[in-house]
Amino acid sequence: MKEILIDAINASLKKLDIEDISVEIDIPKQKDFGDYSTNIAMKLTKVLGKNPLEIANLIVENINNDNITKMEVKAPGFINFFVKKDYLVENIKKVLTEKDRYGSSNIGNGKKVNIEFVSANPTGILHLGNARGGAYGDSLARIMRFSGFDVTEEYYINDAGNQINNLGESLKSRYFEVCGKDYPLPEGGYHGKEIIVMAHDLYEEHQDSLLDEDIEFYKSYATEKLIAKIIADLKEYRINYDVYTSEKAIRNKYNLQNIIDILTKNGYTYERDGALWFKCSALFDDEDHVLVKEDKTLTYLVPDIAYHLDKYNRGYDKMIDIFGADHHGYVARLKSSIKALGNDPEKLEVKLLQLVRLIQDGEVVKMSKRTGKSVTLKELIDEVGINAARYYFVKSSLDTQMDFDLNLAKSKSNENPVYYVCYAYARISSILKETDYNEIPQKFDALNDEDSYNVLEKVYAFPEVVKNAAQKELPHLITNYVYDLANTFHNYYSRIRIITDDEEITKERILLIKSVHQTIKNALDLIGIIPPEKM
Repeated sequence: MKEILIDAINASLKKLDIEDISVEIDIPKQKDFGDYSTNIAMKLTKVLGKNPLEIANLIVENINNDNITKMEVKAPGFINFFVKKDYLVENIKKVLTEKDRYGSSNIGNGKKVNIEFVSANPTGILHLGNARGGAYGDSLARIMRFSGFDVTEEYYINDAGNQINNLGESLKSRYFEVCGKDYPLPEGGYHGKEIIVMAHDLYEEHQDSLLDEDIEFYKSYATEKLIAKIIADLKEYRINYDVYTSEKAIRNKYNLQNIIDILTKNGYTYERDGALWFKCSALFDDEDHVLVKEDKTLTYLVPDIAYHLDKYNRGYDKMIDIFGADHHGYVARLKSSIKALGNDPEKLEVKLLQLVRLIQDGEVVKMSKRTGKSVTLKELIDEVGINAARYYFVKSSLDTQMDFDLNLAKSKSNENPVYYVCYAYARISSILKETDYNEIPQKFDALNDEDSYNVLEKVYAFPEVVKNAAQKELPHLITNYVYDLANTFHNYYSRIRIITDDEEITKERILLIKSVHQTIKNALDLIGIIPPEKM
């Protein structure tokens, strides 16, 4: 319908000798202002040198379209359209024919997009920040894929460098401790319970026969175990990556010195105090940063540069990195390195996720009751369920701090948005289990009331919401939408009898709610939620 209205407006503008101007159509928040509205008259004020109300009336005079029942010009220059509702009812056929593909599009046109998210160091287990980044990254990937983008979900495994050395030393220290031997925990070592558990596992299997193993054994064992745990937790969270890229593999694939030499050749390095510096202040950063330290070891920036070079070499049209807010200063560094190597920095977009506060009984929860440490992703899933965890982390924009209310997330009440949405789906499932129709009539005669139109307008809006979510990279638009759809359905259900004595009326109302059922399912799938058939 928006396209029909845009075509009608453009035809009118052509008669006024105006072409090649972008026409925007919005849905008014108040029903009194029509089904659709445009501000095109106000945009043309300077072009035509006329009052916007006068321009609006000129545009309206030249529009004649059978889909439009009424047009109103309102100050300061809006044109409000009232349209026939046939298209809403006809959309039921589209929903029930396309089923799981309803709402999809090809706006991405096969554009290759890489989304890297979570990528937590394998030195511990996943926490709430990882949970938020994971829900956002995977939901964005689902939405963009549904919209015709060729999406790769990627996890970068930091399995090399100083943090892995400390991890190996930490495990060795704990293993020696279990064996009754002394091996001091290194400065910067890891104190997590998972390291102690691994040490006990080693002892149970090998007793004290590993005391002479070199540090490489402990590094390899700990890294593999923790990576496996991270991947298992993320799979349970319904995240299945397409690619796992290892820092160790990147170091083997690329000669890091060659990359430094290219930066030097391009004029972006210099020596100071025995170290080699990256001149990123000449590009996007406020200050320069060390590439090679005085002791000739590389900083972690160098393999990160190589990793992003590898992404460029794989031919992505766009790369999206999702980092924690503490990486704010790192963004300019990365973009500078891309530019310095001769690649397009605009292809890389970095999103920073803000902090999460866990709230229970009105108070902030900082520590796990079980471990006394930070609450983990696994503990959160066990506490509230996957559906609630994913819904709550997606429903807020990534760049805002958020409170995760444990009490609300677990509650079986309409105040809990994920419960409210899933209950709408389960309620329809229950009705369809008793009475269902698969044959779609040529025309719908009974769906001509305001309550039906309200529901059908929400269903009809879904494809555009998905397009907006994909183009603007805002998964929370989906949670907002599906909550509104559930709310509209609950209102409909409270006012309208679906099963009646008239079979034709019943059939049409069943097909209406069936379209709602399918749309809720499609929307929830885009944010990784599997709604229950009964509650």
